[in-house]
Amino acid sequence: MTTEQPKELTFDTLVSLSKRRGFIFPSSEVYGGIAGFWDYGPLGVEMKNNIKREWWRFMVQERDDVVGIDASVIMNPKVWEASGHVATFTDPMVDCKNCKRRYRADHLESEVCPDCGAKGQFTEARNFNLMFKTFVGPVEDDANVVYLRPETAQAMFVNFDNVVTSMRRKLPFGIAQIGRSFRNEITPGNFIFRDREFEQMEMEYFCKPGTDEQWHKHWLDARLNWHKNLGVREENLRIREHEQEELSHYSKGTYDIEYRFDAMGWSELEGIANRTDFDLQAHGKGSGKSLSYFDEESNEHIVPYVIEPALGVDRCFLVMLYDAYREQEVPTAAGKTEQRVYLQLHPAIAPIKVAVLPLSRNEKLGPLSKDVHALLRPHFMTQFDDAQSIGRRYRRQDEIGTPLCVTIDFDSLEDNAVTIRDRDTMEQTRVRIEELVDTLRRKLQGG
Repeated sequence: MTTEQPKELTFDTLVSLSKRRGFIFPSSEVYGGIAGFWDYGPLGVEMKNNIKREWWRFMVQERDDVVGIDASVIMNPKVWEASGHVATFTDPMVDCKNCKRRYRADHLESEVCPDCGAKGQFTEARNFNLMFKTFVGPVEDDANVVYLRPETAQAMFVNFDNVVTSMRRKLPFGIAQIGRSFRNEITPGNFIFRDREFEQMEMEYFCKPGTDEQWHKHWLDARLNWHKNLGVREENLRIREHEQEELSHYSKGTYDIEYRFDAMGWSELEGIANRTDFDLQAHGKGSGKSLSYFDEESNEHIVPYVIEPALGVDRCFLVMLYDAYREQEVPTAAGKTEQRVYLQLHPAIAPIKVAVLPLSRNEKLGPLSKDVHALLRPHFMTQFDDAQSIGRRYRRQDEIGTPLCVTIDFDSLEDNAVTIRDRDTMEQTRVRIEELVDTLRRKLQGG
């Protein structure tokens, strides 16, 4: 048997699988959809929640120096003025004079329009602000303009003093948040890689100036290992330092963890930036309220530096789905071979942990199969499937990344045991039902 990803795994393959199996649907598809917006289906929302849960466990639960918040999407517009987003959160935009399509100027590889093929027909580049505007209250005028947040970070900066006071934090410490953000991207695309509505997992780690480079390296290493430990293959990951001309206005230094896609090469997965004291200084000045920290050791007020690991949930979802995709030639009972598609997802990320599959719909197997399913549901996210042949049901579970299947057969009625089938190896082991929960838990944890 040979197992490999296709030589060229396209996003079209993942879009098809995602829709067919209930991971991701185009938003408002019955009306033709809307570019840059996606809906997560029953399996997609499970996998997405698993990613967020693992991030929160790693960043907050398992540490004693990080706490979390959940801030509102709409903030006082002065926040975005002070942060620089109103003035600088822009992308260069050009129009094709021939077909009228719009593009990000820095994403074009030549003077040829990707859509109509016209050469040298682009307008001069002009800055386009990516923030969505809306209004608070019944009157739509300039006095009531607000913005949908383009990032979650600013809420953590403006709540710095609240967290220090209420949680009695001492440096170094972090504030973490998972939440939706919105960017009016000129050209969203590559499936869920670049969306207009997305979720972010960000953490601002506040530290004393002079220790920032040490913490920058710490978080870079920690975040890279997180991706590896959740199954993303090491050969598809790399670290790239931003060139000086790439750096954001607030950044002393930024590293990207990049992933290698067949379709578009190395692309940013997660950014880890040294934001210095820019944000706390900016909001202190903008609000007139000092956002400094009193350091008892030096007996002085200091403005901390900030290290920011920032990861998009949707982009992380795409990378884990893409990296887990496998195709394998397996023998059939007729002596031929057929293709098996499966997702080699880490058990912590897989949307369904255990599938319960009676060998057939024979009425004698029904009661025991339902009992086994009821036994497992409180412990694992499960799925019950008794439609079509057992082979087809295994293939369905393989294609959604279910690590383990439990099969109830006619022998189970006699020996009170069931068969556990492993997704990756397809090996099967017999286990007594009273030992089933512990055995499954041990297997899912790598034992």
